Amino acid sequence: MQSAVPRVLYVTQRDTAHDRRFLRAMCRAQVEVGVVRLSGAPAHRPLAPGVLDLSPRAGSVGRPGRTLRLRSHLRAACREFAPTVIHAGPIQQGAFLVGLAGLRPLISMSWGSDLLLGARNGVGRWKARWALSRSQLLLCDCQAVRKAALDLGAPQERIVVFPWGVDLDHFRPGRQAPLRRKLGWEREFVLLSARSFEPIYGVDVLIEAFLRLAPTEPRLRLLLLGEGSLRSSLQRRIELAGLQSRVHLAGAVSEDRLPDYCHASDLYVSASYSDGSSVSLLEAMACGLASVVSDLPSNQEWVKPGVHGWLFPAGDSRALAEGIRQALVDPTRRASMGTAARARVENDADWRRGSRMLIDAYRMVSGLEPV
Repeated sequence: MQSAVPRVLYVTQRDTAHDRRFLRAMCRAQVEVGVVRLSGAPAHRPLAPGVLDLSPRAGSVGRPGRTLRLRSHLRAACREFAPTVIHAGPIQQGAFLVGLAGLRPLISMSWGSDLLLGARNGVGRWKARWALSRSQLLLCDCQAVRKAALDLGAPQERIVVFPWGVDLDHFRPGRQAPLRRKLGWEREFVLLSARSFEPIYGVDVLIEAFLRLAPTEPRLRLLLLGEGSLRSSLQRRIELAGLQSRVHLAGAVSEDRLPDYCHASDLYVSASYSDGSSVSLLEAMACGLASVVSDLPSNQEWVKPGVHGWLFPAGDSRALAEGIRQALVDPTRRASMGTAARARVENDADWRRGSRMLIDAYRMVSGLEPV
């Protein structure tokens, strides 16, 4: 007799905060779950209680022969765990390998840039088309990614769109956090960026915009959350400008502490060159922050200019600086946008609703009735 709950083999590239959020949702729904982290299982990052770790040992999947080793490992994991459905992403990594191993049923999940950038041409496009053709269902987080999938031949009836969403009880409007007092920024205008220091996220563009404004806007301050390969060069740029006292590099910040940083800020900023539905944007909106974000199709789904914030052409530091300046000089308008941003997220990005859609997708593909 078939189990009343799905058994999900969750295949991902590594171990991120988003992966852990999906796993928590599965555990709450009493889904039986095994995990394969394709980059290997780091000993210092055990999974949640009740989750079976089926990852290869860290360092055991290096090149050459990586693809063949991972294919064999996935087949062995399926024999051991006997899943009713396999959830795999990103598309050209996890989903492609599951398809190559001949394992089904497969739910592929896009992580945004895998289809928006990685599938534009060449091998990445071929891998994406091939993986999608072997998927019983595709999960994506915005209409921009859905369109990219349709362009690659994915049947529209096999695509489920839901934003990864926000815990609206955890991320909500609040009073100024003690962090402002600690930094001595009680009376300053604080920008918040929560993007990794990698080229795709355009943090260097934000730094250039900040440097343009700083001489004429003495109240301007910048909170940078995250880590990445560009950290040293960005820090040098700030120091060369003599503005290190006006920029705080907080490093990686846990989800538990993120609301404090939102409450310590006046405006959220993202200069990303590619995004699905950005969770960090949704979290800032849930905390009642207006935003200035690059004019990507996915951002346009959430930020209506003049209602929730401002848009600017990706890569244009002058336009970004102008958006920040407009937000700075008009606190009444900015507050109204923050209120509208919270309402927008409440209506369309409640993670409780999104996680139910995720579990229903598992049940449907497993041949079980949605609850």
